[in-house]
Amino acid sequence: MDQDKFVATFRSHLQDVSKYLTRRVEISNVEDLASEIFEIAWRKRESCPEGFELAWLYKIAGFVVSNHRKKLSRRAVMVPLLDHDMSAPSAEDVALDGSAVAEAFDKLSAKDRQVLSLLVFEQLSIKEIAVVLGTTENNTSQRIKRARERLAKHLAQQVSDTHEGGH
Repeated sequence: MDQDKFVATFRSHLQDVSKYLTRRVEISNVEDLASEIFEIAWRKRESCPEGFELAWLYKIAGFVVSNHRKKLSRRAVMVPLLDHDMSAPSAEDVALDGSAVAEAFDKLSAKDRQVLSLLVFEQLSIKEIAVVLGTTENNTSQRIKRARERLAKHLAQQVSDTHEGGH
């Protein structure tokens, strides 16, 4: 990717990357983390798959958010928190707040939540999710299928528990 293509990618996707970050970290960190993501992207621009620039940026963003959270948790061990969460609620938490789907979603593994979040909240295609996860489309399709099945199972269990509790 040459400099002009990178600048075009930056302009096209800065807002999407910022929204992704806003749903996952404290708002005061979004600008710095977005800058870090694009700095890494610049250094690794030759590895960007053509036509999958946003998915590639989300992959980098996932690592940056994970590292950011690790730094926060290390700090939290050393400095007591003042009764507040160090990150913004996730997109999933906001959209699913208080619903039966939220409870079922919470019971999923982190990997299941990730793949469903990329599909539903980031609205990526299977091909794009495969880029984010660094796996094949077939593997990604199977992961989505299994995650949906587990979500449905948790929802069915909640319905069953509700009916049993109501009798």
